[in-house]
Amino acid sequence: MLSDIVETTAIDADGVRLETLPAFGRLNFRGRAGAVAAMSEAFGLALPEASCRAAIAGSRAALWLGPDEWLLLMLPTETDAVIAAAASALAGLPHSLVDISERQYALGLSGRLAATVLAGGNPLDFDLSTFPVGMCTRTIMGKAELAIWRTEPDRFHIEVWRSFAPYIRGFLREHMREFGA
Repeated sequence: MLSDIVETTAIDADGVRLETLPAFGRLNFRGRAGAVAAMSEAFGLALPEASCRAAIAGSRAALWLGPDEWLLLMLPTETDAVIAAAASALAGLPHSLVDISERQYALGLSGRLAATVLAGGNPLDFDLSTFPVGMCTRTIMGKAELAIWRTEPDRFHIEVWRSFAPYIRGFLREHMREFGA
């Protein structure tokens, strides 16, 4: 159980909140132009082709992670249907589609100081002018790889491997201490 390895209680400080996000279905998709078009149709959302951008429609989101790689997020109950639709749409096209729903864990960091807290452990510039809403990237925080997606001006969605979740949560909490966490 997730709560056995990661504390899931929200952490509040002056101007920033760290919380566990609800469960997601997650697929890692890799493919080239023809497969991207087919996956977009099967997923019901055009996968972004601009670097470091996310697309969202309803309960689904697609995050561009690399020139031929996307993280697809959906409700957990939608995962099997998306996989089935993709199997049909992608038949005969070179691609990779892997269900990573249980591999990852999602955190939400929000509030007027969220970008400041993230900057405490990452070299990226999280100013809204350089990391706008809809931007996402894979990066390193401390010693763990994660993906960061800005969903609102003062809200970030953080995807991290479950095994690193306690470390990242503690890392962010430490950077929130300055603000009263």
